[in-house]
Amino acid sequence: MDYPIRVQGRCLRAADISWLRSLMESNPEWNRSKLSRHIAEQWHWRNEAGQLKDIAARTLLRKLEERGLIELPPRQRGAPHSRRAKREIQPVLHATERIECSLGDLRPVRLELVTDGAGRDLFAHLLHAYHYLSYSRPVGQNLAYLIREREGRPLGCLLFGAAAWKAAARDTYIGWGEAARTRHLPLVANNTRFLILPWVRVAHLASHVLGLAARQLSGHWGQKYGHPIHLLETFVERDRFAGTAYLAANWTRLGQTTGRSRNDREHRLEVPVKNVFCYPLHRRFRELLGA
Repeated sequence: MDYPIRVQGRCLRAADISWLRSLMESNPEWNRSKLSRHIAEQWHWRNEAGQLKDIAARTLLRKLEERGLIELPPRQRGAPHSRRAKREIQPVLHATERIECSLGDLRPVRLELVTDGAGRDLFAHLLHAYHYLSYSRPVGQNLAYLIREREGRPLGCLLFGAAAWKAAARDTYIGWGEAARTRHLPLVANNTRFLILPWVRVAHLASHVLGLAARQLSGHWGQKYGHPIHLLETFVERDRFAGTAYLAANWTRLGQTTGRSRNDREHRLEVPVKNVFCYPLHRRFRELLGA
C-alpha cells in the first residue's frame, strides 16, 4: 500500500492507520459508534457549524475495513440506530384527487422543510410509493422539502444531499482540480430526488418548484449546517428522462457520466448513463468554490 491514501476526504498516512489499529486493540469493548466519535474528536473533525463529524468518521472506518486495512468490532445487533435504519416505511393517508389546472390556480406554491414527525413520514411514504428510485434514509448533510399548493395539498417532494465526489463535466465547468474540490465540495448540493405526484398535471410546475428551491436552499442550508451552498447539481438518467424541467428552470446541461459506478475499481460494472446538470446560486460561484 502506497501512502498517503485519501479516504472520505482525508489524507491518511501509515502512522494514522497504525494509530487506528492500536486504538481498537487498546479498547476492545468500544463499539463502532464510540470509536467514530473518539476519532472525530481527536482529529478535530467538525463541520462549519461546529458539529462533530462522527458519521463521516464511521464511514471512513468502514471504507478502511473494506480495503483490508483494519478490522472493526462486529455490528451491534438490535442497536437503536439499526432499528431506525431498517424501519419499514408506513403508508400515510394523503389527498390523491386529480389536480389538473393552471399554475396560477395553485399559487402560492410553497416548499415546506421536512424535519421530524408527520412531515417526515409523509415525505418518506410519497417517495417510496411514487418515485422510481424509492426512498432510503439520507446520510450526511441533506435538506428535504414537501411541495404544497396554497390549500396545503401535497404536490411532490424534493431532496438535496451531498455532491458527487467526482464528476468530470461538473469539475471542468467549475474549473476544479483535486485540491479545490476536496476543500469546497460541501458547498455544492445534489438534487437526489425530485417528484411531482402522478395525479398532478400542471404546466410549468416543476420548473417553478426548482426556481423556489434555488432561492431558498442556501439560506436553509446555512441555518442547519452553518455554511451556504453555491452550486446545485443533479444527474438525470438519459434513457429515462430528458431533463426538460431543469432546462426550463435555466439549469445548464454539462455533459454525461461515463456509465461506471464510483465503486467499480475494476471498470466492470455498468450503470445507467446520466446527463449532468448544474445551477449556480451565486454569480461568483467559481471564485467562491476556489477554482
